Amino acid sequence: MRILICEDEIDLADGLSTILKGNKYSVDVVYDGEEALNYLEAENYDAVILDIMMPKVDGITVLKTIRENGNSIPVIMRFFSVINNIN
Repeated sequence: MRILICEDEIDLADGLSTILKGNKYSVDVVYDGEEALNYLEAENYDAVILDIMMPKVDGITVLKTIRENGNSIPVIMRFFSVINNIN
């Protein structure tokens, strides 16, 4: 199974890649939305792990673009929230 990880946090992307490769998955990693679109256009993947907040093109736009192009690949969206403590 081929998986594309689209994540701008390098340590997180590398950690996910290591875990998946250790479980015998074929993994490519990109660090921005523009690269994600290029890889998804050029290669065949079985699934995508997609960060919402990426440089150049955000994850929502990447997802909308691949869906508009007829690609029904399974996508896992990665959300995060920042909690600010107000004193």
